[in-house]
Amino acid sequence: MNKRLEDLQRYQLDQVLARWRNADLPSRPPYGWVRAIRDALGLSASAFARRLGMSHAGVRKLELAEAGDAITLASLRKLANALDCELQYALVPRTSLDAMLTSRARQVAGERINPVAHSMALEDQSTDVAMNKVQLELLVKEILAGSRRELWE
Repeated sequence: MNKRLEDLQRYQLDQVLARWRNADLPSRPPYGWVRAIRDALGLSASAFARRLGMSHAGVRKLELAEAGDAITLASLRKLANALDCELQYALVPRTSLDAMLTSRARQVAGERINPVAHSMALEDQSTDVAMNKVQLELLVKEILAGSRRELWE
């Protein structure tokens, strides 16, 4: 894929994700969203089970699975629909995608430069700290200009 197009797609995705990252979303209730909404609506587990066409025990099992992070998206979507809710799902990076790439490139560059710098220091041929930083930053730029896939191998 064209590098400019990849950069544009990453930028656009990052803009969408930034809205999620910056949103002040509440954390999941300890007993799960399904039960919290069901309780708030005054919908008994038995009535909810009938609505879903399953047993009371099945509903309880799914609610416990949600609370324990063991529910499937398909099951959660089914429960959400029965509650007339929309399931929204996203993976939200803790930082921007560009920051993640730069951080990884800096790590890869360090892995390449550090052994050489160490060997040179053992031979009393080390360069000064400022020059090492310049070399590191140049290598980071070079890595970022190359294939993104190489960053992760």
